[in-house]
Amino acid sequence: MMIISSGPRRLLMAVVSAVAALVPFYSAHAEMSAWADNEGGRMRLVALAPDAGGKIRAALQIEPKPGWITYWKEPGNSGIPPQITIAAASGVTLDAIAYPVPKHFFNGAIEDIAYDAPVTLPLSLTAAGKGPVTIDAAAFIGICKDICIPFQANLQLKLGPAIQSHPQEEAILQAAEARLPKPPSPDFDVTAHAMSPDRKTLSLTLALPGGGPGEGKAAPDIIVTGPSGYAFTKQIGGKRDGATFKVDVSIGKLPKDYDISGKQWSVLVIDGERAMETTLALE
Repeated sequence: MMIISSGPRRLLMAVVSAVAALVPFYSAHAEMSAWADNEGGRMRLVALAPDAGGKIRAALQIEPKPGWITYWKEPGNSGIPPQITIAAASGVTLDAIAYPVPKHFFNGAIEDIAYDAPVTLPLSLTAAGKGPVTIDAAAFIGICKDICIPFQANLQLKLGPAIQSHPQEEAILQAAEARLPKPPSPDFDVTAHAMSPDRKTLSLTLALPGGGPGEGKAAPDIIVTGPSGYAFTKQIGGKRDGATFKVDVSIGKLPKDYDISGKQWSVLVIDGERAMETTLALE
């Protein structure tokens, strides 16, 4: 089980959080903002003009420096998830943030779910009304090496007419979308799940790609996300039989008075070069 909480690398974040709030605007009159720089990396905003329905394809590009990491949506026990806020005056709303497949890192007692290379988070935005659009976005991420540094920047860009071609921005967005985990498919899915009566373990039965005998094949990486701030990764007694994998995932302590009935959790399964993400309806 992992709960977002204080840890050795979090200490600096509280010390310098006031400084992070002072980062100025990084603006541009194109479909990419200027890069905002930090000791551990840089980030910028990329977007295309709204379509006829006001939908905007956009992304936050993050480039950690070598040796640094930045975090997934549920980062583990020592990090913070990316946070993006769009100024109301922009007339633009943030509908969703998508996350490419992360990596699992272990450093002693610290477990991180993160990215150690450039990553682009696709954003789904909606513009109200017609006409030119200016996006004012405040992005806040954790970026870590031996210490964690809060990285906050205000990113601004103005979107041109939709009739213009922007092949560079389109390529960035397409590449980011290609790195997202796929939805379930007949050969890669959670075929059964059940929570134990004591809520200590979640039993999963998976259909895994590849088939064939299970001997010698590594267990898939499984990341279960429950209440906000909670990620569960510890596997118990996993057994692979051809394309079927059965395992219990340790749940441990949940928030006080948390009722799982009717809740929807998510599970990300990484098996070799493929990754699948789906929701689990709990009873």
